[in-house]
Amino acid sequence: MSMIKIPDHRLPVKLIALDLDDTLLNKDAQITDENVNVLRRAASLGIYVVLCSGRAEDGILPFVRRMDIAGLEAGRYLIAINGCSIFDLHERKQIYCQNVAADILCSADEEAEKMGLRSEVYSPDTIYYRESTKWTKLDVDLCGLKGVAEKDYKSFLKQGNFPKMLIPGEPEVLQVLQKKLKAKFGNKAVIFTSKPYFLEVLPPGCGKGEAIKWLADYIGVSEKQTMGFGDSMNDESMIRLCGYGVAMKNGLDYIKDIATYVTEKDNNESGVADFIEKHVL
Repeated sequence: MSMIKIPDHRLPVKLIALDLDDTLLNKDAQITDENVNVLRRAASLGIYVVLCSGRAEDGILPFVRRMDIAGLEAGRYLIAINGCSIFDLHERKQIYCQNVAADILCSADEEAEKMGLRSEVYSPDTIYYRESTKWTKLDVDLCGLKGVAEKDYKSFLKQGNFPKMLIPGEPEVLQVLQKKLKAKFGNKAVIFTSKPYFLEVLPPGCGKGEAIKWLADYIGVSEKQTMGFGDSMNDESMIRLCGYGVAMKNGLDYIKDIATYVTEKDNNESGVADFIEKHVL
């Protein structure tokens, strides 16, 4: 069982990156008033507050509006698609983007098909797939994006220009596929499960942590002054690469083990706000 790890002094943080599901969001997929109030205070003090999610840009925007900090300099950036995209809300443009190679997309889709699975690819506002299934519906509902069935999906994949592929399915089946894809692609792609039923394929060297490092350099913040909150495997690089990696009390034991600190409260108890108020503000 992982121990709760907390700092014994105030932390000199200039950028706070926040995963959404099971971290900033509670079980009802909402940001609590406590989390909103503390993060608004942080942003008003000039600490960059950056939502950092596996969701596409349009799937993150409702939470940006809930935070109501986008008008501030410290609230102008968001990181989407597990670090493949960084968006500047003031300029209304993408300032950083990484895409999966078309041949990797096609090959991953073929392997998924062999196992009776269906893949999906993303744009900032749409999820594309071969056909609608219970899994595609789950993802569309979760992300709040449009879902589109492409008639010639294989040709569609060959166009490339997609930041990630997601393959949903039963966890035990995805574990087998994950092992196959990792062996097949090596360092040509990043493969992990963001949730037990979501297997993701990202560009090489891509992740939330890498995107935070890029953004910190872009805005002139030292990596040592960055803090990332997360709970699951798609948060691993953020937890490892931020100056302070903070795992949620409700997070995976592996994530808690590699984190600098662990919150005393979980995502349903405004664990993010509790930690920041006690140890940063």
